[in-house]
Amino acid sequence: MVDEPGADLLEHLGLTEYEGTALTKLLELGRTTAPDLAEATGIPKARIYGVLDSLADEGYVKIIPGRPKVYQPKEPADILDRAVENRRQDYESYRESVEDLRSSFLERFQPRYESASEDIRPAEELFYVVDVGRASERETRQLYHDAEREVCVLSKSFAFFEAVEPAVRDALDRGVSVSAILHHPDRVEPEKRERHHEVVSYIRESYPAIDLRYSTEALPWRGTFVDPSPDYSTGRAILLVDEEEVPNHMRQAAITENGSFVAGLARYFELAWAHDTTPL
Repeated sequence: MVDEPGADLLEHLGLTEYEGTALTKLLELGRTTAPDLAEATGIPKARIYGVLDSLADEGYVKIIPGRPKVYQPKEPADILDRAVENRRQDYESYRESVEDLRSSFLERFQPRYESASEDIRPAEELFYVVDVGRASERETRQLYHDAEREVCVLSKSFAFFEAVEPAVRDALDRGVSVSAILHHPDRVEPEKRERHHEVVSYIRESYPAIDLRYSTEALPWRGTFVDPSPDYSTGRAILLVDEEEVPNHMRQAAITENGSFVAGLARYFELAWAHDTTPL
């Protein structure tokens, strides 16, 4: 099969290899028949009709009746819009299916959970851990989505910003304040300073509402916390400490929903902001 230039871009739409190849070639040809497309792409003729029907079902291709039928791609912008709409519909369908089973799920499992949790000591509920990487990024995104008032960040260089950017944007759009303390460039390893500068410059240009400061001292921990309260009733955080001898893929981040602990993190953040940071 022909490895069509640009087919890799279509992987983001969740297409199979055959579907991506067929759609790429269709966008190049404009309009063609199934046999001609099979010939042009190397997709087996026994498979080409199923591939095209699938693309049509997704809304990426138009089928023009005739003998033979002709297949024509939608405009690229329309393909992207339809991909988003397909995902939205899938999500709504999934959400409705979950809501349909909510009452029976809670009725069955809530008593079991409460019974199993009776012997857990409060100290054991202070933290749970997730792996650093995709799992910790997913938890961080959830913090931004759940935040109602404020998000505070301590980070060496906010290198993970790209992974959480949509959630950050969502929080800012909802009026949530976002503040971050980053290592001063002088404290960043020389080989990482360029990336540090790129991230900071991008945030300042694209998200001026984010309040950034540089730490003049080494940060003893890094992480994100949201919505602390003076009465210790709210707050959630994800944090980790430096373990230089431990490879990144073996590190873990701690998550806490203990309002008192999060209030302590907020107090540290306030003191560091006031006494150990400088404007960018």
